[in-house]
Amino acid sequence: MNLRIPLAGLALALALSGAKAGETIRVAIGTQDTTINCATGGLLIRELKLLEKYLPRDGKYKDVTYDVQWKNFTSGAPLTNEMVADKLDFGAMADFPGSLNGAAHLKAGKKSIFLSVLSGSTIGSGNGIVVPAESKVQSLAELRGKQISVPFASTSHGMLLRALKAQGIDPEKDVNIVTQAPEVAGSALQANKIDAHADFVPFADLFPYRGFARKILDGAQANAPTFHGALVSAEYANQYPEIVVAYLRAAIEANRLIAAEPEKYSELIAKVTGIEAEVNYLFHGPLGLQTRDFTWKPEYRQALATSIDTLRILKRHDADLTADTFIDDKYIRASFQQSGLDYDVQLKHYDKLPLKANDHLTGKPITEFKRVAQVWVEGEPLVRHYASPENAFADAKKATAAGRKIRVIFAHDDNLGIKLLANQAWFAADAKGQLHAFLLKDAATAWASAHKGKVVDYAAARDTTVHVASAR
Repeated sequence: MNLRIPLAGLALALALSGAKAGETIRVAIGTQDTTINCATGGLLIRELKLLEKYLPRDGKYKDVTYDVQWKNFTSGAPLTNEMVADKLDFGAMADFPGSLNGAAHLKAGKKSIFLSVLSGSTIGSGNGIVVPAESKVQSLAELRGKQISVPFASTSHGMLLRALKAQGIDPEKDVNIVTQAPEVAGSALQANKIDAHADFVPFADLFPYRGFARKILDGAQANAPTFHGALVSAEYANQYPEIVVAYLRAAIEANRLIAAEPEKYSELIAKVTGIEAEVNYLFHGPLGLQTRDFTWKPEYRQALATSIDTLRILKRHDADLTADTFIDDKYIRASFQQSGLDYDVQLKHYDKLPLKANDHLTGKPITEFKRVAQVWVEGEPLVRHYASPENAFADAKKATAAGRKIRVIFAHDDNLGIKLLANQAWFAADAKGQLHAFLLKDAATAWASAHKGKVVDYAAARDTTVHVASAR
Protein backbone atom coordinates (compact mmCIF):
# COMPACT_ATOMS: atom_id res chain seq x y z
CA MET A 1 0.00 0.00 0.00
CA ASN A 2 1.35 3.39 -0.99
CA LEU A 3 1.20 6.02 1.74
CA ARG A 4 -0.56 9.23 0.66
CA ILE A 5 0.10 11.26 3.77
CA PRO A 6 2.46 14.19 2.99
CA LEU A 7 5.63 14.19 5.05
CA ALA A 8 5.86 17.91 5.66
CA GLY A 9 9.18 17.90 7.48
CA LEU A 10 10.91 15.94 4.76
CA ALA A 11 9.29 18.01 2.02
CA LEU A 12 10.79 21.14 3.53
CA ALA A 13 14.19 19.51 3.74
CA LEU A 14 13.93 18.42 0.13
CA ALA A 15 13.20 21.97 -0.93
CA LEU A 16 16.27 23.22 0.89
CA SER A 17 18.68 20.48 -0.14
CA GLY A 18 21.95 21.61 -1.59
CA ALA A 19 22.86 19.58 -4.66
CA LYS A 20 24.40 21.70 -7.44
CA ALA A 21 24.89 21.02 -11.15
CA GLY A 22 28.25 19.43 -11.84
CA GLU A 23 28.84 18.71 -8.14
CA THR A 24 30.62 15.55 -6.99
CA ILE A 25 28.69 14.22 -4.00
CA ARG A 26 30.36 11.84 -1.62
CA VAL A 27 28.32 8.98 -0.20
CA ALA A 28 30.62 7.45 2.41
CA ILE A 29 29.18 4.49 4.30
CA GLY A 30 30.70 2.70 7.28
CA THR A 31 29.68 -0.93 7.59
CA GLN A 32 30.13 -3.74 10.09
CA ASP A 33 30.23 -6.75 7.78
CA THR A 34 30.90 -9.35 10.47
CA THR A 35 27.99 -8.03 12.52
CA ILE A 36 25.75 -9.91 10.16
CA ASN A 37 22.44 -8.37 11.18
CA CYS A 38 23.75 -5.12 9.64
CA ALA A 39 23.87 -6.85 6.25
CA THR A 40 20.86 -5.08 4.77
CA GLY A 41 22.37 -1.71 5.65
CA GLY A 42 25.82 -2.41 4.29
CA LEU A 43 27.23 -5.63 2.90
CA LEU A 44 24.29 -6.58 0.68
CA ILE A 45 23.80 -3.03 -0.61
CA ARG A 46 27.49 -2.86 -1.51
CA GLU A 47 27.85 -6.34 -3.01
CA LEU A 48 24.63 -6.12 -5.04
CA LYS A 49 25.21 -2.46 -6.04
CA LEU A 50 21.75 -1.51 -4.84
CA LEU A 51 22.58 2.05 -3.82
CA GLU A 52 23.45 2.97 -7.40
CA LYS A 53 19.97 1.82 -8.39
CA TYR A 54 18.24 4.36 -6.15
CA LEU A 55 20.54 7.40 -6.06
CA PRO A 56 18.62 10.39 -7.49
CA ARG A 57 19.62 11.41 -10.99
CA ASP A 58 17.02 13.97 -11.99
CA GLY A 59 16.03 17.47 -10.99
CA LYS A 60 18.77 19.08 -8.90
CA TYR A 61 20.75 15.81 -9.15
CA LYS A 62 20.67 15.63 -12.93
CA ASP A 63 24.30 16.56 -13.54
CA VAL A 64 25.97 15.46 -10.31
CA THR A 65 28.62 12.76 -9.97
CA TYR A 66 28.49 10.33 -7.06
CA ASP A 67 31.60 9.24 -5.21
CA VAL A 68 30.38 6.16 -3.33
CA GLN A 69 32.83 5.01 -0.66
CA TRP A 70 32.61 1.96 1.57
CA LYS A 71 34.65 1.22 4.67
CA ASN A 72 34.27 -1.85 6.88
CA PHE A 73 34.75 -1.91 10.68
CA THR A 74 34.64 -4.67 13.29
CA SER A 75 32.94 -2.48 15.89
CA GLY A 76 31.06 0.78 16.25
CA ALA A 77 33.63 2.93 18.07
CA PRO A 78 36.12 3.47 15.21
CA LEU A 79 33.22 3.95 12.81
CA THR A 80 31.89 6.69 15.06
CA ASN A 81 35.31 8.34 15.19
CA GLU A 82 35.35 8.64 11.41
CA MET A 83 31.78 9.93 11.28
CA VAL A 84 32.62 12.65 13.81
CA ALA A 85 35.74 13.49 11.75
CA ASP A 86 33.51 13.91 8.67
CA LYS A 87 35.17 10.98 6.90
CA LEU A 88 31.91 9.05 6.77
CA ASP A 89 28.31 10.09 6.14
CA PHE A 90 26.42 6.92 7.12
CA GLY A 91 27.07 4.13 9.60
CA ALA A 92 25.48 0.96 10.93
CA MET A 93 25.73 -0.13 14.57
CA ALA A 94 23.81 -1.32 17.61
CA ASP A 95 21.90 0.63 20.23
CA PHE A 96 24.77 1.03 22.73
CA PRO A 97 27.52 2.11 20.31
CA GLY A 98 24.86 4.13 18.51
CA SER A 99 24.23 6.04 21.72
CA LEU A 100 27.94 6.79 21.95
CA ASN A 101 27.80 7.94 18.33
CA GLY A 102 25.07 10.42 19.16
CA ALA A 103 26.91 11.61 22.26
CA ALA A 104 30.23 11.99 20.42
CA HIS A 105 28.61 14.12 17.74
CA LEU A 106 27.04 16.40 20.35
CA LYS A 107 30.36 16.74 22.17
CA ALA A 108 31.94 17.85 18.88
CA GLY A 109 29.20 20.40 18.31
CA LYS A 110 27.55 18.24 15.65
CA LYS A 111 24.58 15.89 15.44
CA SER A 112 23.86 12.44 14.10
CA ILE A 113 20.46 10.90 13.39
CA PHE A 114 19.35 7.35 14.11
CA LEU A 115 17.50 6.70 10.87
CA SER A 116 16.05 3.24 11.27
CA VAL A 117 16.34 -0.19 12.76
CA LEU A 118 17.90 -2.81 10.46
CA SER A 119 17.52 -5.97 12.51
CA GLY A 120 16.80 -6.76 16.12
CA SER A 121 14.81 -8.61 18.71
CA THR A 122 12.17 -7.05 20.90
CA ILE A 123 12.87 -9.82 23.46
CA GLY A 124 16.67 -9.53 23.27
CA SER A 125 17.72 -12.55 21.25
CA GLY A 126 21.06 -12.23 19.45
CA ASN A 127 23.18 -11.17 22.37
CA GLY A 128 24.41 -14.07 24.45
CA ILE A 129 26.87 -15.45 26.99
CA VAL A 130 29.11 -18.40 26.22
CA VAL A 131 31.58 -20.51 28.17
CA PRO A 132 34.41 -22.75 26.93
CA ALA A 133 33.06 -25.95 25.39
CA GLU A 134 34.42 -28.16 28.18
CA SER A 135 33.30 -25.88 31.02
CA LYS A 136 31.02 -27.43 33.62
CA VAL A 137 29.10 -24.16 33.97
CA GLN A 138 25.48 -24.54 32.85
CA SER A 139 23.94 -21.26 33.98
CA LEU A 140 24.70 -17.61 34.64
CA ALA A 141 24.29 -18.11 38.41
CA GLU A 142 27.36 -20.36 38.38
CA LEU A 143 29.56 -17.49 37.18
CA ARG A 144 29.57 -15.76 40.56
CA GLY A 145 33.21 -15.09 41.44
CA LYS A 146 34.33 -15.78 37.85
CA GLN A 147 35.89 -13.61 35.15
CA ILE A 148 33.62 -12.59 32.27
CA SER A 149 34.82 -10.71 29.22
CA VAL A 150 32.69 -8.50 26.99
CA PRO A 151 33.27 -5.76 24.41
CA PHE A 152 32.81 -2.70 26.64
CA ALA A 153 30.05 -0.23 25.73
CA SER A 154 28.51 -2.74 23.34
CA THR A 155 24.91 -3.88 23.30
CA SER A 156 26.07 -7.19 24.80
CA HIS A 157 27.64 -5.25 27.69
CA GLY A 158 24.23 -3.82 28.53
CA MET A 159 22.64 -7.27 28.28
CA LEU A 160 25.30 -8.74 30.59
CA LEU A 161 24.74 -6.09 33.25
CA ARG A 162 20.97 -6.58 33.16
CA ALA A 163 21.24 -10.38 33.23
CA LEU A 164 23.62 -10.35 36.20
CA LYS A 165 21.39 -8.01 38.21
CA ALA A 166 18.38 -10.25 37.47
CA GLN A 167 20.32 -13.10 39.10
CA GLY A 168 21.13 -10.97 42.14
CA ILE A 169 24.78 -10.77 41.08
CA ASP A 170 26.50 -7.42 41.61
CA PRO A 171 28.47 -6.69 38.39
CA GLU A 172 31.05 -4.69 40.35
CA LYS A 173 31.58 -7.00 43.34
CA ASP A 174 30.50 -10.54 42.51
CA VAL A 175 32.20 -11.02 39.13
CA ASN A 176 35.27 -9.66 37.37
CA ILE A 177 34.19 -8.07 34.10
CA VAL A 178 36.97 -7.27 31.65
CA THR A 179 36.87 -5.81 28.16
CA GLN A 180 37.63 -8.12 25.25
CA ALA A 181 36.89 -7.85 21.55
CA PRO A 182 35.28 -10.85 19.82
CA GLU A 183 38.42 -11.81 17.91
CA VAL A 184 40.41 -11.88 21.15
CA ALA A 185 37.68 -13.68 23.07
CA GLY A 186 37.58 -16.52 20.56
CA SER A 187 41.20 -17.37 21.26
CA ALA A 188 40.71 -16.92 25.01
CA LEU A 189 37.78 -19.35 25.02
CA GLN A 190 39.76 -21.95 23.09
CA ALA A 191 42.67 -21.64 25.53
CA ASN A 192 40.35 -21.65 28.59
CA LYS A 193 41.79 -18.28 29.62
CA ILE A 194 38.36 -16.81 30.33
CA ASP A 195 35.46 -18.26 32.32
CA ALA A 196 32.76 -16.74 30.12
CA HIS A 197 32.30 -14.23 27.35
CA ALA A 198 29.30 -12.03 26.50
CA ASP A 199 28.95 -10.85 22.93
CA PHE A 200 26.68 -9.52 20.22
CA VAL A 201 25.60 -10.91 16.85
CA PRO A 202 26.80 -13.36 15.64
CA PHE A 203 29.56 -14.36 18.05
CA ALA A 204 27.44 -15.89 20.84
CA ASP A 205 26.27 -18.37 18.20
CA LEU A 206 29.30 -18.43 15.92
CA PHE A 207 31.67 -19.62 18.65
CA PRO A 208 29.40 -22.56 19.61
CA TYR A 209 28.91 -23.41 15.93
CA ARG A 210 32.68 -23.63 15.54
CA GLY A 211 32.78 -26.02 18.47
CA PHE A 212 34.90 -24.25 21.08
CA ALA A 213 32.14 -22.62 23.15
CA ARG A 214 28.70 -23.34 24.53
CA LYS A 215 25.92 -20.79 25.01
CA ILE A 216 24.54 -20.63 28.56
CA LEU A 217 22.35 -17.57 28.14
CA ASP A 218 20.52 -15.95 25.27
CA GLY A 219 19.55 -12.29 25.49
CA ALA A 220 15.92 -13.38 25.29
CA GLN A 221 16.24 -14.67 28.85
CA ALA A 222 17.15 -11.17 30.00
CA ASN A 223 14.21 -9.77 28.02
CA ALA A 224 16.31 -6.78 27.02
CA PRO A 225 15.30 -5.54 23.54
CA THR A 226 18.25 -5.00 21.22
CA PHE A 227 18.79 -3.83 17.67
CA HIS A 228 21.27 -2.67 15.07
CA GLY A 229 20.35 0.26 12.90
CA ALA A 230 21.47 2.91 10.44
CA LEU A 231 22.73 6.40 11.29
CA VAL A 232 23.61 9.48 9.28
CA SER A 233 25.24 12.83 9.86
CA ALA A 234 22.46 15.36 10.45
CA GLU A 235 24.29 17.95 8.37
CA TYR A 236 24.49 15.49 5.47
CA ALA A 237 20.82 14.54 5.83
CA ASN A 238 19.77 18.20 5.78
CA GLN A 239 21.82 18.84 2.66
CA TYR A 240 20.98 15.65 0.76
CA PRO A 241 17.73 14.18 2.13
CA GLU A 242 16.99 12.43 -1.18
CA ILE A 243 20.25 10.47 -0.87
CA VAL A 244 19.30 9.39 2.65
CA VAL A 245 16.00 8.09 1.34
CA ALA A 246 17.81 6.37 -1.54
CA TYR A 247 20.11 4.58 0.92
CA LEU A 248 17.13 3.37 2.93
CA ARG A 249 15.31 2.21 -0.20
CA ALA A 250 18.40 0.19 -1.11
CA ALA A 251 18.29 -1.35 2.38
CA ILE A 252 14.62 -2.22 1.92
CA GLU A 253 15.42 -4.00 -1.34
CA ALA A 254 18.29 -5.87 0.30
CA ASN A 255 15.81 -7.01 2.93
CA ARG A 256 13.34 -8.19 0.29
CA LEU A 257 16.03 -10.18 -1.51
CA ILE A 258 17.36 -11.99 1.55
CA ALA A 259 13.83 -12.75 2.73
CA ALA A 260 13.07 -14.39 -0.62
CA GLU A 261 16.32 -16.39 -0.87
CA PRO A 262 17.92 -16.63 2.59
CA GLU A 263 20.18 -19.56 1.69
CA LYS A 264 21.61 -17.80 -1.37
CA TYR A 265 22.40 -14.59 0.48
CA SER A 266 23.62 -16.40 3.59
CA GLU A 267 26.22 -17.95 1.30
CA LEU A 268 27.11 -14.50 -0.07
CA ILE A 269 27.58 -13.11 3.44
CA ALA A 270 29.77 -16.13 4.22
CA LYS A 271 31.89 -15.52 1.12
CA VAL A 272 32.52 -11.91 2.10
CA THR A 273 32.93 -12.26 5.88
CA GLY A 274 34.11 -15.82 6.49
CA ILE A 275 31.18 -16.32 8.87
CA GLU A 276 29.65 -19.65 7.93
CA ALA A 277 26.42 -19.61 5.95
CA GLU A 278 24.80 -21.85 8.55
CA VAL A 279 25.22 -19.12 11.17
CA ASN A 280 23.98 -16.44 8.79
CA TYR A 281 20.88 -18.56 8.09
CA LEU A 282 20.34 -18.99 11.84
CA PHE A 283 19.64 -15.24 11.92
CA HIS A 284 18.32 -14.47 8.44
CA GLY A 285 16.29 -17.57 7.58
CA PRO A 286 12.61 -18.16 8.38
CA LEU A 287 11.84 -17.93 12.12
CA GLY A 288 15.40 -16.68 12.62
CA LEU A 289 17.00 -15.52 15.85
CA GLN A 290 16.29 -11.91 15.00
CA THR A 291 13.76 -10.02 12.91
CA ARG A 292 14.82 -7.71 10.12
CA ASP A 293 12.50 -4.81 10.81
CA PHE A 294 13.15 -1.20 9.86
CA THR A 295 10.39 0.38 11.96
CA TRP A 296 10.83 2.17 15.27
CA LYS A 297 8.79 -0.08 17.51
CA PRO A 298 8.30 1.12 21.10
CA GLU A 299 10.62 -1.65 22.31
CA TYR A 300 13.47 -0.38 20.13
CA ARG A 301 12.90 3.21 21.18
CA GLN A 302 13.07 2.02 24.80
CA ALA A 303 16.22 -0.02 24.06
CA LEU A 304 17.90 3.14 22.79
CA ALA A 305 16.73 5.15 25.81
CA THR A 306 18.02 2.42 28.14
CA SER A 307 21.39 2.34 26.40
CA ILE A 308 21.74 6.12 26.69
CA ASP A 309 20.95 5.99 30.42
CA THR A 310 23.16 2.94 31.07
CA LEU A 311 26.17 4.45 29.34
CA ARG A 312 25.67 7.66 31.26
CA ILE A 313 25.63 5.71 34.54
CA LEU A 314 28.81 3.92 33.44
CA LYS A 315 30.28 7.39 32.83
CA ARG A 316 30.89 6.61 29.18
CA HIS A 317 29.30 9.93 28.20
CA ASP A 318 27.68 12.98 29.79
CA ALA A 319 25.89 14.31 26.74
CA ASP A 320 22.40 15.76 26.81
CA LEU A 321 21.12 13.02 24.52
CA THR A 322 17.65 11.47 24.44
CA ALA A 323 16.09 8.82 22.25
CA ASP A 324 13.38 11.26 21.14
CA THR A 325 15.90 13.84 19.90
CA PHE A 326 18.18 11.18 18.37
CA ILE A 327 15.58 9.24 16.35
CA ASP A 328 14.08 10.85 13.26
CA ASP A 329 11.73 8.50 11.41
CA LYS A 330 10.72 10.82 8.56
CA TYR A 331 13.38 9.40 6.25
CA ILE A 332 12.42 5.76 6.76
CA ARG A 333 8.75 6.68 6.42
CA ALA A 334 9.52 8.38 3.09
CA SER A 335 11.51 5.37 1.89
CA PHE A 336 8.60 3.07 2.77
CA GLN A 337 6.22 5.34 0.89
CA GLN A 338 8.42 5.45 -2.21
CA SER A 339 8.84 1.66 -2.06
CA GLY A 340 5.06 1.16 -2.02
CA LEU A 341 5.03 -0.04 1.60
CA ASP A 342 2.95 0.99 4.59
CA TYR A 343 5.15 1.99 7.52
CA ASP A 344 2.34 2.10 10.05
CA VAL A 345 1.20 -1.41 9.18
CA GLN A 346 4.75 -2.74 9.58
CA LEU A 347 5.12 -0.83 12.84
CA LYS A 348 2.42 -3.04 14.34
CA HIS A 349 3.84 -6.26 12.85
CA TYR A 350 5.99 -8.34 15.21
CA ASP A 351 6.16 -11.72 13.50
CA LYS A 352 9.45 -13.20 12.37
CA LEU A 353 10.10 -14.06 8.73
CA PRO A 354 7.43 -16.74 8.23
CA LEU A 355 8.02 -20.34 7.31
CA LYS A 356 5.78 -21.60 4.52
CA ALA A 357 6.83 -25.16 3.81
CA ASN A 358 5.91 -28.83 3.82
CA ASP A 359 7.59 -31.34 6.10
CA HIS A 360 10.38 -32.80 3.96
CA LEU A 361 9.86 -36.24 5.47
CA THR A 362 6.07 -36.55 5.44
CA GLY A 363 5.16 -34.07 2.71
CA LYS A 364 2.48 -32.53 4.92
CA PRO A 365 2.15 -28.75 5.33
CA ILE A 366 3.77 -27.40 8.48
CA THR A 367 1.06 -25.60 10.45
CA GLU A 368 2.45 -25.65 13.99
CA PHE A 369 5.83 -24.02 14.56
CA LYS A 370 6.76 -24.62 18.19
CA ARG A 371 8.68 -27.81 17.41
CA VAL A 372 9.88 -26.86 13.92
CA ALA A 373 13.31 -28.18 12.91
CA GLN A 374 15.47 -27.71 9.83
CA VAL A 375 18.29 -29.60 8.14
CA TRP A 376 20.78 -28.23 5.64
CA VAL A 377 22.31 -31.03 3.59
CA GLU A 378 25.62 -30.39 1.87
CA GLY A 379 25.20 -29.95 -1.87
CA GLU A 380 21.57 -28.84 -1.57
CA PRO A 381 20.85 -25.15 -2.22
CA LEU A 382 17.79 -25.06 0.04
CA VAL A 383 17.28 -25.95 3.69
CA ARG A 384 14.86 -28.80 4.45
CA HIS A 385 12.02 -28.05 6.89
CA TYR A 386 10.24 -30.35 9.36
CA ALA A 387 7.33 -30.19 11.76
CA SER A 388 9.38 -31.76 14.56
CA PRO A 389 12.93 -32.57 15.67
CA GLU A 390 12.27 -36.31 15.41
CA ASN A 391 11.27 -35.94 11.75
CA ALA A 392 14.42 -33.90 11.11
CA PHE A 393 16.65 -36.46 12.83
CA ALA A 394 14.99 -39.35 11.00
CA ASP A 395 15.46 -37.69 7.62
CA ALA A 396 19.03 -36.66 8.45
CA LYS A 397 19.77 -40.32 9.21
CA LYS A 398 18.46 -41.29 5.79
CA ALA A 399 20.60 -38.64 4.11
CA THR A 400 23.69 -39.74 6.04
CA ALA A 401 23.06 -43.38 5.17
CA ALA A 402 22.93 -42.32 1.52
CA GLY A 403 26.39 -40.79 1.84
CA ARG A 404 25.28 -37.18 2.26
CA LYS A 405 26.92 -34.82 4.75
CA ILE A 406 24.76 -32.76 7.10
CA ARG A 407 25.85 -29.13 7.31
CA VAL A 408 23.65 -28.20 10.26
CA ILE A 409 20.44 -29.09 12.07
CA PHE A 410 18.29 -26.39 13.69
CA ALA A 411 15.67 -26.78 16.41
CA HIS A 412 13.51 -24.28 18.30
CA ASP A 413 13.52 -23.62 22.03
CA ASP A 414 10.21 -24.73 23.49
CA ASN A 415 10.14 -21.89 26.04
CA LEU A 416 11.88 -18.98 24.36
CA GLY A 417 10.79 -19.68 20.78
CA ILE A 418 14.29 -18.97 19.48
CA LYS A 419 16.14 -20.96 16.85
CA LEU A 420 18.92 -23.19 18.19
CA LEU A 421 21.84 -25.13 16.82
CA ALA A 422 20.48 -28.61 17.55
CA ASN A 423 23.87 -30.03 18.50
CA GLN A 424 24.07 -27.39 21.25
CA ALA A 425 20.56 -28.02 22.58
CA TRP A 426 19.07 -30.20 25.30
CA PHE A 427 15.93 -32.19 24.60
CA ALA A 428 13.04 -33.53 26.64
CA ALA A 429 11.21 -36.58 25.25
CA ASP A 430 7.62 -37.20 26.25
CA ALA A 431 5.93 -40.59 26.60
CA LYS A 432 5.25 -40.70 22.86
CA GLY A 433 8.86 -39.99 22.00
CA GLN A 434 8.11 -36.46 20.83
CA LEU A 435 11.10 -34.18 21.34
CA HIS A 436 11.10 -30.67 22.76
CA ALA A 437 14.26 -28.59 22.40
CA PHE A 438 15.76 -26.24 24.98
CA LEU A 439 18.85 -24.06 25.18
CA LEU A 440 19.50 -25.04 28.80
CA LYS A 441 19.53 -28.37 30.58
CA ASP A 442 17.61 -26.94 33.54
CA ALA A 443 14.76 -25.92 31.23
CA ALA A 444 14.64 -29.39 29.66
CA THR A 445 14.67 -30.98 33.12
CA ALA A 446 11.81 -28.79 34.32
CA TRP A 447 9.72 -29.64 31.26
CA ALA A 448 10.44 -33.35 31.58
CA SER A 449 9.48 -33.30 35.25
CA ALA A 450 6.19 -31.52 34.52
CA HIS A 451 5.30 -33.84 31.63
CA LYS A 452 6.61 -37.18 32.92
CA GLY A 453 9.28 -37.21 30.25
CA LYS A 454 13.02 -37.67 30.22
CA VAL A 455 15.96 -35.42 29.40
CA VAL A 456 18.27 -36.43 26.57
CA ASP A 457 21.29 -34.74 25.06
CA TYR A 458 21.74 -34.15 21.35
CA ALA A 459 23.36 -37.52 20.65
CA ALA A 460 20.56 -39.42 22.39
CA ALA A 461 17.86 -37.27 20.79
CA ARG A 462 19.35 -37.85 17.35
CA ASP A 463 19.14 -41.61 17.91
CA THR A 464 15.53 -41.49 19.12
CA THR A 465 13.39 -43.63 16.87
CA VAL A 466 9.82 -42.55 16.35
CA HIS A 467 7.38 -44.01 13.85
CA VAL A 468 6.61 -41.35 11.27
CA ALA A 469 3.86 -42.05 8.80
CA SER A 470 5.11 -40.90 5.42
CA ALA A 471 2.64 -39.17 3.14
CA ARG A 472 4.84 -39.79 0.11
